[in-house]
Amino acid sequence: MRTRTLGTTGPRVSALGLGCMGMSALYGEADRGESIATIHAALDAGVTLLDTGDFYAMGHNEMLIGEALRSAPVAAREQALTSVKFGALRDPDGGWSGYDGRPAAVKNFAAYSLQRLGVDHIDIYRIARIDPDVPIEETVGAIAELVEAGHVRHIGLSEVGADTLRRAASVAPISDLQIEYSLVSRGIEEKILPAAVELGIGVTAYGVLSRGLISGHFSPDRQLAPGDFRGMSPRFQGENLRHNLSLVEALRKIAEQKGVSVAQIAIAWVLAQGEGRGADVVPLVGARTRERLAEALGALDVVLTGDDLAAIEGAVPPGAAAGERYPQAQMVHLDSER
Repeated sequence: MRTRTLGTTGPRVSALGLGCMGMSALYGEADRGESIATIHAALDAGVTLLDTGDFYAMGHNEMLIGEALRSAPVAAREQALTSVKFGALRDPDGGWSGYDGRPAAVKNFAAYSLQRLGVDHIDIYRIARIDPDVPIEETVGAIAELVEAGHVRHIGLSEVGADTLRRAASVAPISDLQIEYSLVSRGIEEKILPAAVELGIGVTAYGVLSRGLISGHFSPDRQLAPGDFRGMSPRFQGENLRHNLSLVEALRKIAEQKGVSVAQIAIAWVLAQGEGRGADVVPLVGARTRERLAEALGALDVVLTGDDLAAIEGAVPPGAAAGERYPQAQMVHLDSER
């Protein structure tokens, strides 16, 4: 497994991380046994970075990871690094009630995450979305106190813009920014990615397959389970979906010429951005099964030439996707989009 360092102050991690959200929430039912087997397979393959959020199914995902770590071989368990998002407020019916970045809340969230994960420290800790009522300096300062106390190793951020990135970095070292980045979500390239490079902050890219949209496995007639996030996502609606899947077919022609899958070439493109833009970019793949994990890991063997990259970006140029990446009610919470 190749490795990359998250920025100038962060940990050295596997070149691909495993995003575990879909094993608990937002994409329909998942098989618990298969989820744990997939985490074990990832660890066995050398994947070290496991990403979660304390609000994914109200703690379920952290407990799932905790169970997988307890049942993994000692050597695999010891190499695992946990990346945890916090701050999103939920209600008993699964609703969303905003974000809480107050210092006291930060430490409260961390205490519960440590218990659910069954670990003595969290490797990277980050607020999922900034709390508009709390300066980012206060939230980051509280995480810095957790670092000083030994409960957290590194401070991360999620979905923040360049200005917020700079403000946060003035308080304490930031290891990485977790943000959506894919062939169809390239908004970070203008200001955010250059700021991260300037500040020595790595990028952990989620949504590299745009929630399955550009995986090559999504069909226009697919029936989504109740509660599946994609049922509300603008990119999966009507004409938007048809347009976006036409981009996938253009990408498929390039993938077939390379003898790889669409998902592999899309992941390989994100990996290449870390090499071509001076940033430390680590894609997070949201595999829920060992089969999908194996496909994603195959992207590490895909070598993209300059001609390949030009062809890929010709097939899916910047801004080509139809529809926003979140429903409007959620877009307003994205500091990265302001």
